[in-house]
Amino acid sequence: MDEFVDREAELARLEELYESLNPELAVIYGRRRLGKTELVKQSLRGRENTVVYQARQKTKELQLQQFAEIAAKEFPGVSRIQNDWESLLGYLAEQDAIIVLDEFPYLIEEDASLPSVLQAMYDYELDDAAPTIVLIGSSISMMEEAALLGNSPLYGRASVKLDVLQLPFSAAMQFFKHTYTPEEQVLLWSVFGGTPYYLEEAATATNLSEAVSETILAQHGSLHNDPDYVLRMELTEPTRYFAILESIAGGATVRNEIAQASGIDNNQLSKYLNRLERLRLIERHVPITEQKERSRRGRYRILDPLFRFWFRFVYGTGTRYDDFGDDAFATLVEPELADFASGEFERLCQHALRELYPQYTITDVGQWWFREHEVDVVGFTAGDTLIAGECKFQQSPLGYNALASLEDHVDELRWTPPGGGERSCEYALFSRSGFKQSVTEAASERENIRLIDLPEIVEKLE
Repeated sequence: MDEFVDREAELARLEELYESLNPELAVIYGRRRLGKTELVKQSLRGRENTVVYQARQKTKELQLQQFAEIAAKEFPGVSRIQNDWESLLGYLAEQDAIIVLDEFPYLIEEDASLPSVLQAMYDYELDDAAPTIVLIGSSISMMEEAALLGNSPLYGRASVKLDVLQLPFSAAMQFFKHTYTPEEQVLLWSVFGGTPYYLEEAATATNLSEAVSETILAQHGSLHNDPDYVLRMELTEPTRYFAILESIAGGATVRNEIAQASGIDNNQLSKYLNRLERLRLIERHVPITEQKERSRRGRYRILDPLFRFWFRFVYGTGTRYDDFGDDAFATLVEPELADFASGEFERLCQHALRELYPQYTITDVGQWWFREHEVDVVGFTAGDTLIAGECKFQQSPLGYNALASLEDHVDELRWTPPGGGERSCEYALFSRSGFKQSVTEAASERENIRLIDLPEIVEKLE
């Protein structure tokens, strides 16, 4: 798509940096496909004195040669400079250039001293210059080692550190030119998430079935093997990581379940889970009442919806979908799609909670569970009100049993208002397919029950 979506805050921070009268360093990192390069390109529109170098996996000599050739287009004098990083970057810094080193980890692979060269520049050599150097990297671990962790050469030098994440729901929906119902929007989000590259690929379709079938299910689809590609670019022993991700996508969310489903010994599992967390591929979340560092009741989930879809429906299927032809989506995916989307639906309801209850100062939003008890949406307020919600992404209307079950579970949730005293409860029922009369009557008789349908949820998310 031609229009750049969202990222206003990130653009503003970068543009402010370029206007600085001091030497500045920006570090931009995040998983592949999230639009880091496009973000920087947008921030540079209309600016002169810029050098943008897209690194490749080549020898140091070739990297230096290509960098110098690109730089010479804007700064011809660089052709007279010795071809080493210290000389080239030093010369450009003296010209107050904006220098972008994209895929910085590829440069470090060939010259491990480069972060130290930059460190020396910023510490000792830029008293009378005001360059801006922007380092972009998809290898989060290498970016951390070079610039972000306490023992890295560039630690503390960066004025801006941007961890580029997925776009929010409202921005993701801007990619789609065709009109989609609220229900279809939630399903699109549940499959493609907020990754710009995935959204661009899906945006040309005219309906959900076409978007999923042509980009993901078909062997020739642009996204059919993308998770495989991304993971193999990041991981040195992908087989075990694939087994873990497949287990989580299949419903194994706690350590013992993941170990059993993946066939990886429980004692070895931690290093793999920690690595996947560092790469922003999974996250461990805990009940809202507990601290993540101390809780033993953590559950794991895959952060990118398309990765979760891929490991549930595509990984290991071979030519299965091509064999079914045009009926593949309707026959093999659609019957399971509501169940698949239910987790993302719950998280969207959590994200909408503050907009749905603006009369309260909601301090924390999350989920809660303990043994057989679980509450999909929980909001703690600064006052004495606890907001609790049940989410049903099903074809049939939500019945009274969902309300009764929610009240029973909330009775077990231990939360005391910040100011002490008794708490009051607000009950929110979120439904894809409306509500049965018994629930509607209960809501009309009680002020603390609210019925929220899909159009209202999507409206608040926008």
